[in-house]
Amino acid sequence: MPDGPGPAPHPAPGSARPDVALLPKAHLHLHFTGSMRHSTLVELAAERGVHLPDALVEDWPPRLRATDERGWFRFQRLYDIARSVLQTPDDLRRLLRETAEDEAAEGSGWLEIQVDPSGYAARFGGLTPTVELVLDAAKAAADAVGIGIGVIIAANRTRHPLDAKTLARIAVRYADQGVVGFGLSNDERRGRAYDFEGAFRIAKRGGLLSDPHGGELLGPASVRECVDTLDADRIGHGVRAVEDPRLLERIVDRGVTLEVCPTSNVGLGVALTASDVPVRRLFEAGASIALGADDPLLFGSRLARQYDLVRAEHGFSDAELAELARQSIRASAAPGDVRRRLLDGVDAWLTGT
Repeated sequence: MPDGPGPAPHPAPGSARPDVALLPKAHLHLHFTGSMRHSTLVELAAERGVHLPDALVEDWPPRLRATDERGWFRFQRLYDIARSVLQTPDDLRRLLRETAEDEAAEGSGWLEIQVDPSGYAARFGGLTPTVELVLDAAKAAADAVGIGIGVIIAANRTRHPLDAKTLARIAVRYADQGVVGFGLSNDERRGRAYDFEGAFRIAKRGGLLSDPHGGELLGPASVRECVDTLDADRIGHGVRAVEDPRLLERIVDRGVTLEVCPTSNVGLGVALTASDVPVRRLFEAGASIALGADDPLLFGSRLARQYDLVRAEHGFSDAELAELARQSIRASAAPGDVRRRLLDGVDAWLTGT
């Protein structure tokens, strides 16, 4: 089961508000290392002799703010330390199995987990062996737990665009073996989406979803490049699009889904409080939204908590929460039969049947 600060208290039995953890949904914004259980991090660190800073032990979840370079550096340093405890193939298999278990407990029937193989390649024999290991572990976890799992291969925007092209070609090679999309992550202030157009062209031609990060630490211009240059199907975060009504209208018209992560936005200083995350404004503008947890290991909460937050802070009705779940499912790469089953489950959750 998930550890750390979980969802806000759920309604008591007999209450009119159904439990959001029972609402079938798809989770489309979850990073590989960041999905690790805190208890697993602590256990593996002790076994491997990795020293964890107080921010990852006594003071967990850490206080984070990434609106300046120093803050992002601290966030990335904690992330790198967490990655360093994953040293064997069995560690990766354990992470994915536990993540699948946690997702099932949160109501996720379909998960798309994002990984940059470059962060593990030196440890596991190169980029291709790393991708194959992750895909094998994802399939084993999915079969064991009973949820669907797709993998998004992500390029690092702080690395050279040629590296991204290499990853895109590898991603396409495994498009029929569990890779469903191609992403672009890390600090968007250090690499324009425009520079990665070639890699995303390769991915799109290979049938993969275009799913870059944008509009988190930078404003609408960053989102616009993702939409126009990278032909985004979804955008990781994208909340800053709300600052440009014409851009938001284009996002709605083109059916681009925004992967909104309320707890993460607050944790990194994108929004001061959960009520400042523009979920309601985006929703009422007609944008497709898929709520995500981003990095539960560093932000302290998983997917159901995000639904609880928009219920509590933005006044979403049960019908609106159900529509958010439907939007996440429709925006996913889940097979048709999985989509239909999950959508039927959303209807049943809403009607109490």
